[in-house]
Amino acid sequence: MTLPSSLRLPPLPTVKDLIKLYRLRALKQLSQNFLLDERITDKIVRAAGNIRNHYVLEVGPGPGSITRSILKKLPNKLILVEKDPRFLPTLQILQEASQDHLNVDIEIGDIRSYNFDKGLKDVKVSNWFEAPPPIHLIGNLPFSVSTILIIEWLHALSEKRAAWKYGRTPMTLTFQKEVAERIVAPAGHKQRCRLSVICQMWCDVENQFLIPGKAFIPKPEVDVGVVTLKPWKYPRTDLPFKMVEKILRNMFNMRQKYSFKGASRLFPEEVRDELVMRMFYLAELDREIRPFQITNDEFCRLFHAYKVISDDHPEILTYDSRAPKKSVN
Repeated sequence: MTLPSSLRLPPLPTVKDLIKLYRLRALKQLSQNFLLDERITDKIVRAAGNIRNHYVLEVGPGPGSITRSILKKLPNKLILVEKDPRFLPTLQILQEASQDHLNVDIEIGDIRSYNFDKGLKDVKVSNWFEAPPPIHLIGNLPFSVSTILIIEWLHALSEKRAAWKYGRTPMTLTFQKEVAERIVAPAGHKQRCRLSVICQMWCDVENQFLIPGKAFIPKPEVDVGVVTLKPWKYPRTDLPFKMVEKILRNMFNMRQKYSFKGASRLFPEEVRDELVMRMFYLAELDREIRPFQITNDEFCRLFHAYKVISDDHPEILTYDSRAPKKSVN
């Protein structure tokens, strides 16, 4: 039997009608905004590439606008992780409408505590260096958690766990326009920051397109960017994620100052001047360059230099300049 090229759902109430029927309103405290334009939701799903017969996990489906566009592309299984239980009835309508064609799981809970092993238990683990697994993460992320979530996922990616236990699982996600610009910002760009570097260390990132704020209900104060993140076969650095994140956090904490100013905060005061000089010497980098001007390759040299120094001075690995000073009696 020849499968259809796309799934035509039976006649259903529109998402707008369902919002009215169930008296749903976007909650400001959850950073909720509804995207109702089917042309835009279709475009988001197209940006994810081929999802036919694949496993798709949608983060924060809300009333199910993007969900409908995903279903039309006939994935093997669709997992919906939604924190707000108010949307369960609208998602169950889609689950029932598509039950003869594919499996739809609905998980009411926080994506940050979702058990990927449970949802993806039937997926065969792919070799990291071969084709990516048949898994896609798609989501219209709440602004309040988007940066926190992508950092957590990159950490999991770097350690090949959660969705990346199965291989190089790609992500297609929405962010505030500014955040989307930061993720892809090259060296020297006005939006270049810690997030730019940490995303680009582990992923090939691309800002696909902008969605005008007026396309959402209620209209947010900013436009929205759709970004794809595809894990590199070989990350730009093989050092531990937490070490890289610590270095970047300290350096970009003083983004407009000379780089050695922020980097010096990585070392205890009594050895600070000596070790920060050594770090930039080993990295063959001008210590008066600004952090946002440093290229990814140059950052990799700085990470390696810090690792060399930490091998000689293990105590710096646990040093935190923000920790309260111990009082001397």
